[in-house]
Amino acid sequence: MGLLSKVEDRPTPAAVYNWRVYFSAAIASFAAVMIGYDSAFIGGTLALPSFVKEFGWGTAQKSASEVNFLKANVVSLYQAGAFFGAFFAYPAGHFLGRKWGLTLFSGVFVIGAGMMLGANGSRGLGLIYGGRVLAGIGVGAASNLTPIYISEIAPPAIRGRLVGLYELGWQIGGLVGFWINYGVSTTMKSSHEQWIIPFAIQIPPAVFLFVGSLFLAESPRWLLSKGRREAALKNLSWLRQLPTDDMYMLEEISACDMAIESQRSSVGLGFWQPFKTVINSKKVMYRFFLGGALFFWQNASGINAINYYSPTIFKSIGVVGTNSSLLTTGIFGVIKTVFTFIWLLFLIDKLGRRNLLLIGAVGGSICLWIVGSYIAIAEPTKHPKPQLGSGGIAAMFFFYLWTAFYTPSWNGTPWVLNSEMFDQNVRTLAQAFAAANNWLWNFLVARFTPQMFAKMNYGVYFFFAALMLCSVVFVWFLIPETKGVPLEAMDRLFELTKQGPARKAHGLIMAELIEQEEEFRHNAEGSGISVEKTREASKHLESVQQDQV
Repeated sequence: MGLLSKVEDRPTPAAVYNWRVYFSAAIASFAAVMIGYDSAFIGGTLALPSFVKEFGWGTAQKSASEVNFLKANVVSLYQAGAFFGAFFAYPAGHFLGRKWGLTLFSGVFVIGAGMMLGANGSRGLGLIYGGRVLAGIGVGAASNLTPIYISEIAPPAIRGRLVGLYELGWQIGGLVGFWINYGVSTTMKSSHEQWIIPFAIQIPPAVFLFVGSLFLAESPRWLLSKGRREAALKNLSWLRQLPTDDMYMLEEISACDMAIESQRSSVGLGFWQPFKTVINSKKVMYRFFLGGALFFWQNASGINAINYYSPTIFKSIGVVGTNSSLLTTGIFGVIKTVFTFIWLLFLIDKLGRRNLLLIGAVGGSICLWIVGSYIAIAEPTKHPKPQLGSGGIAAMFFFYLWTAFYTPSWNGTPWVLNSEMFDQNVRTLAQAFAAANNWLWNFLVARFTPQMFAKMNYGVYFFFAALMLCSVVFVWFLIPETKGVPLEAMDRLFELTKQGPARKAHGLIMAELIEQEEEFRHNAEGSGISVEKTREASKHLESVQQDQV
């Protein structure tokens, strides 16, 4: 199989892999551009001399600890808003749908970003504080809705690749953020405009999402769950570029019908039903734990400490000067973007989710141990030099190598897994819970990283390196592979993890799906077959699968 080959759960017409589904995923992924840009620009902008001077951070009246406190507040209020935004997305996704939810919260972000532009030295930080909370609510909700929307419109064989566009948007936003800071630092004199420009560039991607979302096709699965069958069939036909009576379409519609009917008969389709399901079902609660834990381990890699406080990170390695620090940060952003492309095109649907997490954790941990050891021995902050020596260059190499391990593994894969591992009846709530977990750990890292470096120094690198090794144990024993598995078969996949090692569940479920596909086509073959007969055959397969469970 080639690098771009697809693992299909059933024979799939080539028309299914068309520009419409990629276009829809790309538009929705502008939510991630908003998130990625903030994670990259904010730390560098707060370090600009013009910002420090305008808000009096460099005066004798403010100690280093006070400045660290203010800096942490500016950064972390965004994550605090995003934490609550992730939960606000649940009612929006339930009542308004995925499409109009994205429209609503991209508008909220634009308002918040606009508020920040009113801040200056005389007004103080109040508008920045308030605007970052509001913008955080917007991206927190979008970080919930976007992966759900993409996973629900994606053909199974390229679902990882399409959800990966979300991560690609994150990295493109980050790349722009890193280099915007370098650009204004090297080409503009220290002034109000120098630091306000990076804040203003938050707005265009949010406006693009707001306008683009108006042209998205609503998720057919969400429409079916609301009884809007005609609109669902029309949207699915548009996304797949197939007529509604095509065999592939009949199979997909039948699978959605069965999943919704199962939900209706077991837990119901109401707003509060998913909460009852989580409380009453140990297997669903267990999957919620897995989804939330993935974001704990993601943040345990140290990525957001690096994203939000990159000048502090590079200073600890021995990089001297604001411009030099921003340049090395910009290179960090380039490496992340390049490896995100590699992850998206060649790795996520080829190597799979589980293998990527394991490889990234082991390789990344080794790199952090080496970087921390260099800082412990050389103490570059106590012995500053105009240029990095050979040891410092080696430390930078391993830091960038850590980036190459982390980016195509833990950076986007947890989002892919969380977008696909839950049933329709709890998917929106589960994604809200997962996104809230992401922003909770993100907030804690952003809030306390300055204090951690002040107290622990090189120990910060050892701390994150040890946690990355612990994540290997978590993934090895608990996370099954999900590539190529239809959303409607995820229950069965996780049932198989209870019957044997998690590493073997994927092979078993794919073998079952192939067998069921052959039986389905045998029962459905013949000329002039009706939708009803196709569904009867599909329901028979469902009963067989339930017997196996």
